[in-house]
Formats: sequence, structure tokens, C-alpha cells
Amino acid sequence: MTTDLTDSYGRTIKDLRISITDRCNFRCTYCMPEEGMKWLPRSEVMTFEEIERLARIFVGHYGVTGIRLTGGEPTVRAHLPVLVQKLAGISGEAGPIDLSMTTNGATMRLVAESLREAGLKRVNISLDTLDREKFLRMTRRDELERVLDGIEAAKQAGFDPVKINAVVQRDVNENEIVDLATYGREHGVEVRFIEFMPLDAEGHWMNDKVVGQDEIVAAINAVYPIEQVRARGAAPADRFRYLDGAGVIGVIPSVTKPFCGNCDRVRLTAEGDFRTCLFATDEFDLLSALRAGETDDQVAARIEAAVSTKWAGHRINQVNFIRPGKSMSQLGG
Repeated sequence: MTTDLTDSYGRTIKDLRISITDRCNFRCTYCMPEEGMKWLPRSEVMTFEEIERLARIFVGHYGVTGIRLTGGEPTVRAHLPVLVQKLAGISGEAGPIDLSMTTNGATMRLVAESLREAGLKRVNISLDTLDREKFLRMTRRDELERVLDGIEAAKQAGFDPVKINAVVQRDVNENEIVDLATYGREHGVEVRFIEFMPLDAEGHWMNDKVVGQDEIVAAINAVYPIEQVRARGAAPADRFRYLDGAGVIGVIPSVTKPFCGNCDRVRLTAEGDFRTCLFATDEFDLLSALRAGETDDQVAARIEAAVSTKWAGHRINQVNFIRPGKSMSQLGG
């Protein structure tokens, strides 16, 4: 029998993000520095068995229904289909979990079929620009063609939907909002535009670099008329339908219209630290508890205590906002 994992604001946790590595084959400017990253020693990274055990606690004790694998870049973790198969075998009272992954897509041609066969259900692939030179500047890697091919590989492997994550930054790629929307329409993928958040490793984020939801929607609507569909609930994206029936887009307005009041997400970093918010300043070490021999119930008690500290909201643009001490690549996107 599961019990709800509810915070002090009445929000019930249903979504778990698990970072399986802090390493990445890109160096995206809004995520990590070009050089100087100190990777976690292998011994400090959760093993597949430890990830599976924690996942089973979240699902079995608390009825978590969705797990998303993140990084770093999750596909750089060796033998990833083995982990996917372990997690895909987890079921709760509501049935099998909704198992998904966020990736930069560069190696999807190599792993898409094996991940699908192992039980991965959905993928989100990052694509911030369709311009090769701009892609190189933003990711510090000349890999646009491999990412575009990775998107096609994901579709061919049967992932549905395939979603595209595009972080929009002023004076960087906001002039490609319509181009990215067009790409989604023409290739049958759902583009999700994400407001630029203060998680860049070099600390260059400023509010005037944020392109807000209203501006994004207006740019697309001027070319392809759209209308908003049902309320997002706990989902992070507002969704908009093309009036001509050519699919939908999503916008994640983390800065201008935060969705903290409905947040049902928590996170595990690659080293097994539990975070109740992407912008949390506190972490709770679950990996040490596992390795010290604590029982599932003891670990669950730690999780409950941590969730009771979950904030009402992330406080971006407030005077008491404190940037997390880690970059996005270390936290898990």
C-alpha cells in the first residue's frame, strides 16, 4: 500500500528526475563552463542497482508514476539500456511507470532502438538552433547534423511523442522561434520553448536575457495561429494547438509565469543527493544512507523529512533569490 508523498503546501510528489551522470559530450553555454569541470569519481556515482533501489522506494512507498533520466548527458553512461530495462520493470499501484529521458540527441542514432527495446517510453531532445555556426557557439561542439539525425532515429525507433527542448535567449536565438516551430510542424515533433533560467555555470544570466512566454507565443501566432489547450496542471509546459491542425507547441515559463504552486517534481543527482527543487540550496544524501545499510523504510523516512522542506517557489527575480551552487549539468535538467 502506497502513501502520498506530500509537502507542507499540499503538493503531492509524482515525478522523479534522476541524473545518472554529471558528464556530458557537449559544453552548452547555459549549462556548464567550457573547461574546468571536475567530474565525479566513479565510486561516488550511483550504481544501476542503487538507482533501481531508490526508484523502487519512490514508486513502491509513495506512488511516484513518472521517472525521467537526465545528466549531464545520460547516453554517455555505459550500458544505459541495462538501467532502462531495470527501471522499466518497476510498477506501482497505477501500473508501469512512465519512463522517459532528456538527451542532447548526438548519439541517439547509436542507441535509440536498444533504449526503446529496453522499455524507454519517451525522449526529449535538446535543440536550440538550426544554424550550424550558432549551434557551435552555443554547445561548443559542431554536432548539429548528428542531433538532427538523432531526432529522426528516435522517431524511427518508435518513440512517440518526440519532444524538442529549445532554451530561448535574447540576442542569441530568439530570432529562430518561428524557424524552430516550423521545424516541429514539418517533422512531426513537439517543440517546447524554455525560458532561460539562472543556472548557467559562468553566472552570466540576467533577466533581460529572458524571452518570456508571451513574446514566444506572439511570435509564433503571428505566422501560425495557435490557441492554448487545457491547463497544464502539474506539467511544466503550457501547450498551444495550431489552428490548422499541424500539432502543438509547449512553453515552459519558469521565470515569467512560474508553476511552483503545482510542482510535483523532485530530483536525485548522480551522486545520490536528493533535491526538492531545481533551485534548492539544500541537498539530502541518500546514497550514503544506502551504502551504510539502512533499510528501505529508513531511507523513505529521510525522503519524507526532505520533502517537508520543499519551498513554496524558487524566488527568481526576488531579492532573496540565491543561485544554486551547482550548474545545470550537475543538478540534472
